[in-house]
Amino acid sequence: MIHSTAVVSDDATVDPSATIGPYVVIEGPVRIGAETRVLAHAVLRGATEIGARNVLHPGVVLGGEPQDLAFDGAETFLRVGDDNVFREHVTVHRGTTAGSVTLIGNDNYFMQNAHVAHNCVIGNETIIAGGALLAGHVAVADRAFVSGNCVVHQHVRIGTLAMMRGLARTSRDVPPFCIVDGTHTVRAVNVVGLRRAGFDAERITAVRRAVTRLFGRPTHLGRALVELEGGPLTDDVRDLLAFVRASERGVCVAPRRHRQADASARED
Repeated sequence: MIHSTAVVSDDATVDPSATIGPYVVIEGPVRIGAETRVLAHAVLRGATEIGARNVLHPGVVLGGEPQDLAFDGAETFLRVGDDNVFREHVTVHRGTTAGSVTLIGNDNYFMQNAHVAHNCVIGNETIIAGGALLAGHVAVADRAFVSGNCVVHQHVRIGTLAMMRGLARTSRDVPPFCIVDGTHTVRAVNVVGLRRAGFDAERITAVRRAVTRLFGRPTHLGRALVELEGGPLTDDVRDLLAFVRASERGVCVAPRRHRQADASARED
């Protein structure tokens, strides 16, 4: 199942049921799991471990050296779970410091030209759309959606079932269940995503009320947290509040009305 034109290192381990396509290059101690398909011109490098039933489309590069001036050539790792899809020209880098790792879970979908930098942690069932850029040490929780050409600053966390709209950028943590756009601005609750994840109307209503109190308009976030924590909490709302409390970079902000828009409204 290894094409005659593929170049495979003697250090690599390829499961007999895996498929290695034409002109693939596998350098170093790469491990490839059962039924994984590596299509033409993909490149796998370094201490990279890939689980079962993944699909790597043409031009994918997994396990490349990190784009980090602190990298000194130490042994670092990339570990990929099962059932992931990497479309054309996706790049995922290994960790930076000795022994560190970039982690990708299961059932994720990476669209064309997406980039996952060193030491990122990607959960399960996420979608990282075309052209999205995740800087180093970004953590993306389960079932989050990072839309096309989004830019995520290093060390940012993206919460469960959160969604970044296309072209959004953030240097702040993206709260669970929320939709953000522009520059780390919360716009709404990801109702469609919650429904698809099996949330019933009662759960969605509780999340919507909490998100509205925290991010519906500019407010003192600390006081809003205290108010919410003083009332009855569902598990989902408790998770949301814990995420905000744990933020080190700060979380996304409420929408701010632009002065020009206010002036236009007064003229009308």
